[in-house]
Order: sequence, then structure tokens, then C-alpha cells
Amino acid sequence: MTSSATERPFYLQLWFLVLVAMAVGVALGVLYPTIGARMEPVGDAFIKAIRVLIAPIIFCTVVHGIAGMANMAKVGRVALKALVYFEVLTSVALVIGLLAVNLLQPGAGMHVDLSHVDTSSVAPYLAQTHRRTAAQFLLAIIPNTFVGAFSEGNVLQVLFVSVLCGFALSAMGEAGKPLADLIGAASQMFFRIVGIVMWAAPIGAFGAIAFTVGKFGAGSLVSLGKLLIGFYVTCLVFIFAVLWPIAHWCGFSLIRFMRYIREELLIVIATTSSETVLPRMIAKLEAAGCEESVVGLVIPTGYSFNLDGTCLYLATAAIFLAQATDTPLTLAQQLGLLAVLLLASKGAAGVAGAAFVVLAATLAAVGTIPVESVALILGVHRLLSQGLTPTNLIGNGVATLVVAKWERALDERKLREALAGALPR
Repeated sequence: MTSSATERPFYLQLWFLVLVAMAVGVALGVLYPTIGARMEPVGDAFIKAIRVLIAPIIFCTVVHGIAGMANMAKVGRVALKALVYFEVLTSVALVIGLLAVNLLQPGAGMHVDLSHVDTSSVAPYLAQTHRRTAAQFLLAIIPNTFVGAFSEGNVLQVLFVSVLCGFALSAMGEAGKPLADLIGAASQMFFRIVGIVMWAAPIGAFGAIAFTVGKFGAGSLVSLGKLLIGFYVTCLVFIFAVLWPIAHWCGFSLIRFMRYIREELLIVIATTSSETVLPRMIAKLEAAGCEESVVGLVIPTGYSFNLDGTCLYLATAAIFLAQATDTPLTLAQQLGLLAVLLLASKGAAGVAGAAFVVLAATLAAVGTIPVESVALILGVHRLLSQGLTPTNLIGNGVATLVVAKWERALDERKLREALAGALPR
């Protein structure tokens, strides 16, 4: 995959086509905002085309990977190591978000009176802020039916079913080998389909970015520019102050890794959806030397439990709203809010409106900051998402490499070759 991409002229490579499409989309959104705002279906069509492939790819990758493992205890070890890593990194992300927003004070001096703010636009999001207990969250991982795991698009449900099938096939021994081979062949077929669909990525990126700029662009940037700039800086601080040392400790260059996944980064920035590149990330991490079973377990789980960018967003947005509405928060209250956010962030995946709904639900649960204040950032939520989604993507990629190295399931020669191939010749 990577070698063929580097053999093409740069102007025919997907990353360049996506970049050009994004530039055209920005121009359309700025010059003709009404037309740009109508481009939303173009971006949504691409996202839907990729989402339809996510469940079968996760199923095939996980089942084939586990079925080929001789040691079933390894699955449990990988899962445990991944969850420990996820909890530590998301906690660090929340702390960094909390420190940055208190240092930068983007909401200070706004003195917003909510009685003069139209909150009707956030009513659909507030309606989804019902609390879920830990037991309800765990029960939701188990699908109502086997097929339901695939039809509902819940990544954790698909992962649950896949792990069970992988264990069962492994236990069958030679009798299960023909089915395991068939699933492996099906996996290759789905990745080929992804390769076909991804050539529509420039069109999808154009539609998504034109919609964002056309609908939320100039006015939002002016009114909440300090929040946006502060949040983007916070994301960069997390990437280079936290993920960079981790990557260095694991023996690879974060910059080279980011170049290796540059196409995926551009696509998630344009579409503000990291799901659009999940299948491609699975393929690229396997090509970079990670064992199939490790990639199949860590990447889908990370999409629910390792949302570093989402944690930065939640901490930043919550304290910003407190500052903007002149809501005083003691250190103890901020730490309590951080603890609630640590739990709430785990439910961000698979929720319509994702991080925005989780933010509203958290404010409703804590009760200190007026939940209606989320109306203040509704207009720039999508612009904020263009910082949090690539951060999530880089974080999950690094997490997979870390867990693979930790488990001695990383071919470091293939990793060096893959990352070296990401550099221009």
C-alpha cells in the first residue's frame, strides 16, 4: 500500500488530492457560504460509505487474528495493557486541558447572561443527556442479537461478538481452519472495497469542509477565536509534550508516524469524524509491523476508551463555559468535574453528537455550571472537532504501537521501513 503510493507523482497521491479538495472547499465556503452550506450531503455520503464497512472489517480482523493465536491468555493481556494505557493517557489529557484553560482564560471577561441567549438550538442535545450508570454502560456492550451488533454500528458490541467468535474458532483447532481462512479472505475483500471508496475521499473532504466554513466560518471564528486558538494550541501541546516522548521511548519518530498517516489526518480534519479512517488505520498499522490480533483489539477499543482529543475538548469547554458565565469553581470542584469527565468520556463513542452530548450530560450531572450554556459553543463545535479528531487519531495510532511493543508483537524492522517510506525520496 505504502510503496505504491510513494511511486506515484505527488500530485496523484491521495493526501495531495484531499489537500487540494479541502482548499477548494474552504474557498467555496468563504466566497459563497450559502452554496458551501449545501455541500453537507456530499461529506455525509462519504462518511456513510466508510461506516458501512467498519463493522465487518473489525469482525474479520479480530476473529482472524485471535483464531491464529496459539496462546489465548495473550488476548486478555493485550486488553488489560491497552485499558491501563488508555486510562493513564486520558487522565493526562484531562489534566492538561484543565491547566491550559485555566492558564489561557478564554472565557474571562465575556460575562454572558444566559437569559439573553437563545438555547432552543441545543434542545435536541439536552434531550440526550440522561445519565448512564456503569452497569448500563457495560450491559450496552452486549448486543440484543448477533446481527444487531452489526446493524446498530456499535463498535464495542461488534468487538464483543468478534472476540467470542475468535475464541470459538481457536478452540475448534483444525476443524475451524477452513472458516478462519474464509474470514481472512473476506477481510482482504473488505480492505479492497475500502481502497475503492477512499478515492472518493477528496470529494467527501471538499463537501465536509465547504459545509463547515460556509455555515460556521467567519462569524464564529471572530466571536470565539480565543477559545479556538487556545484549544488547537492545547492539542498540539498534548501531541508534542505527551505523545512525542512516548513515541521516542518506543523507538519511533512521531513526526514520521504522522507523515505515514497524513492522508488519514487530512480526512479526519475535513470530515471531523475519525471513523472514516478506522479501516485504513487497521491496514496501515498491520503494514507497520503490528500483529493483526493486537491491532484488531486495540484500535476498536481505543475508539471508545482512548479519546485523548475528546478529553481535552471536554475539560476546555466545561471550564470555558464556567468562565464565560461567571460561574466560580474552586479547585476541589474542578477536580470533581475532572473525575466525572474521566468516566463520561468513555461513553462518547456511538452517541449522536458525541463529545457535545457528553459535555451537556456532564454539566447536567455536576449541576455547578448551567447546562444551557452549551449553546455558546454550538456554533464552533465542528471547528473544535477539527482539533480533537486528529488528536484522537494520533493517540490511538501511538497506543497501538505502544501496546504491540509492550506485548512483543511489533516487527520493528517493518515499522522502520514503513516510516522511512513515509518520507519523500
